[in-house]
Amino acid sequence: MAGDPGLFGPRSVTWQLHADPMMWLAGVRALYLQALHPGAVRAVLQNSAAFRMDDRGRRDAWGRLMRTAGFVGTVTYGTAADAERAGAAVRALHRRLTATDPATGARYPVDDPALLRWVHCAEVDSYLHVLRRSGYPLTSRQADRYLAEQRTAARLVGLDPDTVPGDRAALAAYFAAVRPELACTPEARQVDAFLRRPPVPAPLVPARALLWRPVAGLAYAALPGYAHALYGRPAPPPAAVTRRLRTTGRLLRAVPPELRWRLPPRHVLGAVARLGPTARPGTYKLRDRAAILDGQSTPGDPRG
Repeated sequence: MAGDPGLFGPRSVTWQLHADPMMWLAGVRALYLQALHPGAVRAVLQNSAAFRMDDRGRRDAWGRLMRTAGFVGTVTYGTAADAERAGAAVRALHRRLTATDPATGARYPVDDPALLRWVHCAEVDSYLHVLRRSGYPLTSRQADRYLAEQRTAARLVGLDPDTVPGDRAALAAYFAAVRPELACTPEARQVDAFLRRPPVPAPLVPARALLWRPVAGLAYAALPGYAHALYGRPAPPPAAVTRRLRTTGRLLRAVPPELRWRLPPRHVLGAVARLGPTARPGTYKLRDRAAILDGQSTPGDPRG
């Protein structure tokens, strides 16, 4: 394969998983979950106008969402140099920022490893949870491989990869250990209110009700039970949530990839242009890899 495959490459689980359209809904779930860590959510709200219920908040929040998508896309599908530059920019930004604990007045750095680790773990857990629950064909072994691969992304934001969960058992143990620190603070309520009814120009209010509310509602519904308890709203029946996730996944995946990948930030198309058509993400590559690991030989499906 000609060209720089980047930090993960076209045969990685990350390469296939991050091209799925349910990643957008998973990202919203991650925001709900991340907001429950008091130190992490304060660091965001004290250093950004995002999640304010006004026009500036609207601009900053959607910009923040696109910057996050751009970072994930660059790290996944960009060249190794592009990914390293993106990581260096994030680390440099975080080094300059601090936040204040309102209870003690103490200031703390935004790049505190404990905060970065929470943000990372809430993110990768949301990606795995939403995609698998919505019908994405990922085995447990491949899910563990994905978490191991994502230690590279953790390194880029300033974490020691050895301190980051690298499989599902370690991730579950991490969440069990951190749960006593979680709370629904006023800052978490602010994020919750924003995600439920983000400020939009008046002409777009009907579209918000029609398009955004179901997305945010389903992302919230996919949270773990303890998160529902902290937010103080009843958890919907798990079976109903799974049905909704699977229906949404089928609808979004029915859109041809060539059309989906044209939406910003278009990193998949850039990677395919750089590396050739064999770099196209596709779940058939996961099936082939599973067959190889299991000592079988399953023909690949060239349709992706």
